[in-house]
Amino acid sequence: MGMRCVLKLQGYEPCNCVTETDQGFEYPCRAGLRIWGGEIYRLIYDVVLSRPEDYLSIYQSSCNHNCLKCHSWYFAQRAQGSWYSPRDVVEEVLKYRDQVTVWEPRERATMWHASDLCAHCGLCRVYGEPGPLCPRKLSSDKILWSPQGWGPARNIVSFTGGELYCQPAFYVKTFREIKREASDMWIHIETNGYGLTPKNLELLYEAGLDSIWLDLKAFDEDVYRTLCGTTNRWVLEVPRLAKEMGIVIEIVLLYIPTLVELDQIEKFATYLADIDRDIPVMLLAFFPEYRLKHLRTPTAEEMLKAYRVLRSKLNRVKIGNISVFCRDWDCISKLVREVGREALAF
Repeated sequence: MGMRCVLKLQGYEPCNCVTETDQGFEYPCRAGLRIWGGEIYRLIYDVVLSRPEDYLSIYQSSCNHNCLKCHSWYFAQRAQGSWYSPRDVVEEVLKYRDQVTVWEPRERATMWHASDLCAHCGLCRVYGEPGPLCPRKLSSDKILWSPQGWGPARNIVSFTGGELYCQPAFYVKTFREIKREASDMWIHIETNGYGLTPKNLELLYEAGLDSIWLDLKAFDEDVYRTLCGTTNRWVLEVPRLAKEMGIVIEIVLLYIPTLVELDQIEKFATYLADIDRDIPVMLLAFFPEYRLKHLRTPTAEEMLKAYRVLRSKLNRVKIGNISVFCRDWDCISKLVREVGREALAF
């Protein structure tokens, strides 16, 4: 089926991206969405209890961005997986619901909050004693093993990997069915925000969307276009729109040496503080992947400087991907002394 570009119909710039398929290159919405027998299907690479997010992740194939730094390129930029109808997704959610060990309130339906509960070391299950970084919030019976490691299972289902929220029909139907059969499961999306026009975001919210992980990537449009191949003009409006609608939102920023450094981070700090100083922000360390394998990882000093820039204007900031720039206990101990354990996501 040939999908019509919803962004173009709404007066926005189409993504101009392509996805690699067995038949050659195709527009992402045509590679990742299908209608068969009157039902809409999404190409899904995997469904797993993810770490360190501690929620059910629906890893989607095909994406409206061709990011140079894509960490999921092998399925986001290439069409791989199985076709899932909204009903198929609901069945996965219902199976997962029976495994949930931590029931979060809606305001904690984020990746950002997961590190409050667990350091994901598994020592409490393997040795019967909490690890040195454990928040000591959960009993060991709340900790489960998944293919991605140890941690709790929280009552959140997240749609991640490649994304096509610019084509909301599949998500609207899926979200409605999830809420109809599992209203105590929070619906979360990890997104670049490109498809979240005011109209699309309203449709998703009305269908049951609870929370958003917004990967803002870069502030300046020229840097963003270099990194992702698209504009970010309306992406920058998403935090304000989400706040006005009552959608829980968390911001993810990635420190990329030579591309997204302190100048971009400081602009984000000022911009987000003007919207809400209490927006949860996760500062992640870049690691070389896909088309940016030639770049280095940030240093601990660079991450600390960026953290301090953000904290000068924002109240809720954490540092993640710590193992990328901290390779020993001395480095981790210094981080704990400098910013406190609560500011670190393990």
